[in-house]
Amino acid sequence: MTQTPDRDTRHNARMVRKKDVVDDRIAAAQAERGVLLVNTGNGKGKSSAGFGLVARALGHGMRVGVVQFIKGRSDTGEEAFFRTQPGVSWHVMGEGFTWETQDRARDVATAEAAWAVAREMLQNPGFGLVVLDELNIALKYQYLDVDRVIADLRARPPMQHVVVTGRGAPPALVEAADTVTDMTPVKHAFAAGVKAMPGMEW
Repeated sequence: MTQTPDRDTRHNARMVRKKDVVDDRIAAAQAERGVLLVNTGNGKGKSSAGFGLVARALGHGMRVGVVQFIKGRSDTGEEAFFRTQPGVSWHVMGEGFTWETQDRARDVATAEAAWAVAREMLQNPGFGLVVLDELNIALKYQYLDVDRVIADLRARPPMQHVVVTGRGAPPALVEAADTVTDMTPVKHAFAAGVKAMPGMEW
């Protein structure tokens, strides 16, 4: 694109105004506390984003806990990598997706066992970040009581961050969260017949 003095002047003026807005917002954000993030929606990337925060937290010297609800496979790339890192406590607590288990009573019992592990982490100020992967699914199918889960989340140590992932986040959890991202699918290779690939899907 051709640059002209007039275009450059307008651009610089816009950037000055934008910087003023951003600087004001940064100055106004003075609270320091743990935040509750919810990654939901039908698009790809909810768990991947959560695991990205695992890497970020480790980079800052935090201890990280991960509890995987629903998911039962333990050969994923993220687990293979993060389990070897000091400061990570990783628990695969599911037995497979709901259409695979087809046993609600067993799914409820498995979710309760996973929540017991998660609750211990949520009570431990030594964990700077706790990732509750696919917890939304357990809540959506009412394997766990959402009010009890939210109460435990609210009672966690003040500086502890939590990430909850999975489709169908219940409205009460969305309301309780500090940051919510709804991932919307635009295209997915699986719809075009491409099988799940290591390094991308698991």
